[in-house]
Amino acid sequence: MMKTTIETRSILIVGVGGQGTILTSKILSTGLLAGGYDVKMSEVHGMAQRGGAVSTQVRFGSRVASPIIGRGMADVIVAFEKMEAMRWFEYLSKDGRLIVNDFMIRSAPILSGKMDYPEGINTFLTEKADTKFIDASGIATQLGNIKAANMVMFGALIKELGIDEINWEEHMESLIKPRFAALNKKAFKRGFEA
Repeated sequence: MMKTTIETRSILIVGVGGQGTILTSKILSTGLLAGGYDVKMSEVHGMAQRGGAVSTQVRFGSRVASPIIGRGMADVIVAFEKMEAMRWFEYLSKDGRLIVNDFMIRSAPILSGKMDYPEGINTFLTEKADTKFIDASGIATQLGNIKAANMVMFGALIKELGIDEINWEEHMESLIKPRFAALNKKAFKRGFEA
């Protein structure tokens, strides 16, 4: 069933290969479709398998013409790693919200000494935008697996969007391997509460 007229919302989810960026976007898109929204999603893998940047764009509303989010158009940016929040910052709208995993992954150039990890990211982001930092990796580690940090961040995103009428756990179950489902549901709940 199609929702009554709903303004299009643009969500940019960014991270590093292996953090579950694409899985998170698929769960979001699947749930939104089932909830009656028109949804468009696009993904860019980059050098994902080598720890490179990964971004996905999800747009939803009554009618969405394009999956592409231009600079200054994202209503929410969810960053699974804080340098990625900096990299994609220019895509945030002036009234947008940043949700950032307060976590650092050192890329190959940083590990090799060719460049330094940028300092002052947290200060820059909080001064420039409405920013919420979450220790998603710490929460996921406490739950038993750091890889569940994406579901912590997903829970925080759903809370931010205020779309809790959808049974998100059902859509998680359809896309996550059964042996990891319980852990990921707990991570989602913790993120929603955070």
